[in-house]
Amino acid sequence: MTALQPVGAGGALPPEDVHELLDRQSAVLELIAAATPLHDVLTHILTSLELLIPGARCSVLLLDREHGTLHHGAAPSLPGGYVAAIDGMSIGDGAGSCGTAAALNTAVVAHDVRSDVRWVDFRSAAESAGLRSCWSTPIEGRDGLPVGTFAVYHPHPHRPSHREQLLVERFTHLASVAIEHADVLGELVESEERFRRSFDDNALGMAIVGLDRAVVTTNTALTAVLGGRRRDLVGRPLAEVVSPVEGSLEDRLDGLRGDAGPPVVFEGTLHRPAGRPVEVEVTVSLVHARDGGPAQYVVNVFDLTERRAAEQHRRARLEAETARRTAEQLLRARSALLAAVGHEARTPIQAIVGFAELLGTLDLDAAQRREALGRIDAAAGHVMDLLSDVLDLSRIEAGALPVALEPVLLRDVVVEVLGLLTPAAERREVDLSMALLDDVVLADPRRLRQVLLNLVGNSIRHGAVGGDVVVRARSAEAGWVLVSVDDDGPGIDPDLLPRVFTPFAASSSPGRVAGNSAPDGSIGLGLGLAHGLVEAMGGELTVGASSSEGTSILVRLVRAPVDA
Repeated sequence: MTALQPVGAGGALPPEDVHELLDRQSAVLELIAAATPLHDVLTHILTSLELLIPGARCSVLLLDREHGTLHHGAAPSLPGGYVAAIDGMSIGDGAGSCGTAAALNTAVVAHDVRSDVRWVDFRSAAESAGLRSCWSTPIEGRDGLPVGTFAVYHPHPHRPSHREQLLVERFTHLASVAIEHADVLGELVESEERFRRSFDDNALGMAIVGLDRAVVTTNTALTAVLGGRRRDLVGRPLAEVVSPVEGSLEDRLDGLRGDAGPPVVFEGTLHRPAGRPVEVEVTVSLVHARDGGPAQYVVNVFDLTERRAAEQHRRARLEAETARRTAEQLLRARSALLAAVGHEARTPIQAIVGFAELLGTLDLDAAQRREALGRIDAAAGHVMDLLSDVLDLSRIEAGALPVALEPVLLRDVVVEVLGLLTPAAERREVDLSMALLDDVVLADPRRLRQVLLNLVGNSIRHGAVGGDVVVRARSAEAGWVLVSVDDDGPGIDPDLLPRVFTPFAASSSPGRVAGNSAPDGSIGLGLGLAHGLVEAMGGELTVGASSSEGTSILVRLVRAPVDA
């Protein structure tokens, strides 16, 4: 391999070469500007150089960087067999002059291919073509790496002169410009084709609109929806084609003028010359020109008819499925409730029957008869209370529970409840107390008393023997009063907490349950009924806290207006 003399050393090109080079360069640039195919431009470059270097045969190979191979670009005077033999060759140190130049990114001169070790694999092809020397120069791309090679062949051993080096340098640069321009042009053509395909073939209606808000063109889908011909739509104001449901189209588009912000999306009406208007979703984007200023609008129009129909169908199916599941759940809950009520009522009814038989079959003295009648009365009262609770639950579920809301002084109701439950508290040595202000709530007095009787009675029954039950009230957020019933009992079974307001929910462990517990250890009706009553009065009933140190049940009630 021969080292090349640095360009610029030893003087410049002769004047006649300079004039010829300028003429050739101008012709090449005109071809590039006219978007002439790359092969034709490269052929013109090579032909021009061959005229300036008598006896030379020139070629350009293009580099496939991904695969590391060289491919035919142009070779106007090389034999076709030789061109075919080197087409697709892999680059590398030892792959002839061109393959080595592309791999090392440096010029390679083989002044005699018969003796150059780099030509072992291509020697016979070169001799068959009558080629004895090959000088190859890498063609650099925009990143400084090779995009191809520029080769100069001679039929005899040859070393390039300084003049030849200068000429090849100039023509190699022209080849680089041609290849780069072809790449950019190819990317542009591909981009335009992709846009054309995505625009014309898109199932979504699309239009390009000028800054004057007039239609420049429409795609096939939008033209079909509008029911006209594309050329009839060109020039029509966009406002005649589509209008927003709310606001004006001008205001929507004006919001896009300032910067490259997000597109404007709005629901609108597509106006068709014939036929009913179409409900659509419109997306408008602003396309910017090379200088950054606005150029055109791209308008996408999506027909909402099918989406609305699908949403309506899906909503109807969801509602039907929800109704079916709700009905099944209510049916199961009602069956479970009836079974639990039947179980709950069986014991007092058996007591009534049993004591009634005693009264009818045995000769009892006055004291025994009073005791039997008392037992019958208590059992009957229990059954009546149970039936009353079930009736109230049914009314709550049906939304038909009679509730008469009025301002109620909370202290009065609590005092009454504690007085009624004092005997039950004394039997368990429970201390009843309250910490109240003069809060007035909006409630049904009878229903509120029923709720508090249930909650306080529940705390007495399930709190600690000799313990404390306290009713407290404090202001919550504006418009609400928070009442708590606190005891120091063992707490509610954690397994029951998620279902504590479900009538007759069963406990899986032997600890405390809640509410008016049933004989089988389930919750009973109490808390479920209390929960429904509080909600019917516009409030909320929740478990504030429950642990081995006690339970706090919270009642959130509406504060009565000051002028009530």
